[in-house]
Amino acid sequence: MNKTSEQYQRAMAACKDIFIKKTRDYGTSWRVLRPISVTDQIFIKAQRIRTIQELGTQKVGDHIDGEFRGIVNYGVIGLIQLSQQDKDNPYQDLPVEEVSRRYDEQIRFVQQVMEDKNHDYGEAWRDMSQESFVDLILTKLLRIKQILRNDGKTLISEGIEANYVDIINYALFALIKMEEQHN
Repeated sequence: MNKTSEQYQRAMAACKDIFIKKTRDYGTSWRVLRPISVTDQIFIKAQRIRTIQELGTQKVGDHIDGEFRGIVNYGVIGLIQLSQQDKDNPYQDLPVEEVSRRYDEQIRFVQQVMEDKNHDYGEAWRDMSQESFVDLILTKLLRIKQILRNDGKTLISEGIEANYVDIINYALFALIKMEEQHN
């Protein structure tokens, strides 16, 4: 588990670094995104990865590890947005320090869920393919879209937040496995 935690922290740190740099470049323009828009942004990235996997080729030079990092960061945006709904003016820019604090708050929660599930599932993700991670991410996105069509209500299923958490963790697992392949 220690190895996983170290790898997870490294992958997350790379995602956060990009997030904070983009916050410095663009401010917090993402705060106007509603859950469906966040979900669609993640969908675009996951669908691009799946298309590249199926075709075995790509025309745009961006590597898919960047897409997985984008999935992580949009997932964190989704969690931040859900936790701040109706509390903040989305048109007011947040200071970078506040964004960093909110990012860390969400990722601590996401990592705790990963550690709990990883314990119970015995690191089963290590035997999964990158294709499975993408398919599971797409499944979670379709679930979120259905929950949104149901006005955010579920009968017995987990809600939007839990699906974002799983999406983030699947993307981080893919990044860890990609790093292992490169080493």
